Amino acid sequence: MSKSGEYKNKTKRFCAVVVGITFFLAGIFKLSDPVGAGLVVKEYFGFFHTGFLDFAAKPAAVIMALAETIIGAALITGIWRRLTAYVTSAFIAFFTFITIILAIANPTMECGCFGEVIHLTHLETVVKNIILCLLSAWAFIPYRDLGRPKKSKYVSFSLVAFAVLLFTLNSMLSIPLVDFTPFDIDSELLSSQNGTDEDFDDSVTTFIYEKNGVEGSFTLDHLPDSTWKYVRRQVLERNEPDNGININILSFSDAAGNYQDELASKGKVMIISSYYPDNIKKNRWNKIAGFIENSSAAGFRTLFLCASTPGNLEKALSSHNINTKDKNIILMSAYFADFKTLISLNRSNGGATYYYQGELIRKWAVRTLPDKNKLKNVSDADQTDLMMKESNKGRMLSQSFLLYVFAIMIFI
Repeated sequence: MSKSGEYKNKTKRFCAVVVGITFFLAGIFKLSDPVGAGLVVKEYFGFFHTGFLDFAAKPAAVIMALAETIIGAALITGIWRRLTAYVTSAFIAFFTFITIILAIANPTMECGCFGEVIHLTHLETVVKNIILCLLSAWAFIPYRDLGRPKKSKYVSFSLVAFAVLLFTLNSMLSIPLVDFTPFDIDSELLSSQNGTDEDFDDSVTTFIYEKNGVEGSFTLDHLPDSTWKYVRRQVLERNEPDNGININILSFSDAAGNYQDELASKGKVMIISSYYPDNIKKNRWNKIAGFIENSSAAGFRTLFLCASTPGNLEKALSSHNINTKDKNIILMSAYFADFKTLISLNRSNGGATYYYQGELIRKWAVRTLPDKNKLKNVSDADQTDLMMKESNKGRMLSQSFLLYVFAIMIFI
């Protein structure tokens, strides 16, 4: 083969890998948050007037994201090149067609190409897809003589596909390893601050401390203990998009319709939230009631927030024949908020979120709610250490997974 032909093959392969990385990351970011991906698909159904398919939004999102990830892995490893080329071209053509329609109509919804991790406007999405079209055209056309991979690449692909399936299963059963919603770990509630919205100026002073090689950002009212070392002070604009400080409004009301936002902002507060209370089964209601009881006994103010009304909540509990004791425990702790707030607060329907002095410390999925002993350990722990440990654990696991799969695809 001539040098020019060899160079051309290398550039074609490079373009295929770039497209593969884009597909893989787009898919894995959505698989990390199946609930959020389902919400995006639901918006698409609404835009195209196919709302009758809403029940299939989450499964469709997971299947589509899984397909993107597997296609990306096939492109990076270079297996089944002709088949992968045809499938990839079909996907890109379909995505480009959809995004052009969205760019013209310009609805308020987002494209959701990379889930909650990267947000693109409709025009940016069109540009991204056009670039992918050009890269794939150079990589695949003509759809022959695309070369053959090493036999070891089939092993690489198999290992990555298995890892992706395990990752997907974990995401379906738990909450995202890294939270990209406004209610992420270390975010604060507006009601925990002194004063109202009007009292806030445009900047906030934070203090950077370091412990065990990890830096943390703290406000004057929430400084860490003496085991942390002071590093520097910084003044940040509250409206800066990436200043690392999130201040949120968690608004909810009692059965009489009176807002009780301040209840979540003082002391140790454990919030159980349900954005689909009608979908909770009897055994899970019993589990929630038991958790409320254990949480209160461990010293937490325990709140049950649901996207419902007092009458509908009581009706839902009665329809499942919940015993009187558990029913009263839930109703005595019940407050009411909107769907969007609760699905952002915790992706698990019936999951728990722990706030300390208005700062979000940790979250649990409904399947992994801590028992009485673990709740006591959480209550007694140093809250700053607990928050930093939980935040770092999710990021490290996520980064380790990505390093693992890319190392296998590239080096095996």
